[in-house]
Amino acid sequence: MQVRIVNLSNNPLPEYATEQSAGMDLRANIKESIFLKPLERVLVPTGIFIELPQGYEAQIRPRSGLAVKNGITVLNSPGTIDADYRGEINVILVNLSNDVFEIKPNERICQMVVAKHERVSWVIAEKLNTTQRQDGGFGHTGIK
Repeated sequence: MQVRIVNLSNNPLPEYATEQSAGMDLRANIKESIFLKPLERVLVPTGIFIELPQGYEAQIRPRSGLAVKNGITVLNSPGTIDADYRGEINVILVNLSNDVFEIKPNERICQMVVAKHERVSWVIAEKLNTTQRQDGGFGHTGIK
């Protein structure tokens, strides 16, 4: 699938790291490092603008290495870029560690997955069909 992109950063275009990667890394489009304190959040620009076809979204997700090693994650994960959005992709990062984290210029800060999605039309009902689970949720199956 071809997608129109405008890159106003000095970074390369987002790309897949391996042949079977689902996500493409996005990079920070900043001139100076940002020092993210514990529990602090920041909106990081990427310099990337995309034009997705109708029926698709781009999901902004954390990079697993940043999350496990540094406690850095995408706050509204996954963030959604709608097909009709034409603004710059910005990423909300949060520091869940106890240490200050340096976001360096051009650093890979998140990954973007382009995915097809469906739209629904609601059917009003008096009740829903029954299932074995019913309204069980939030750990109803236990931890073992």
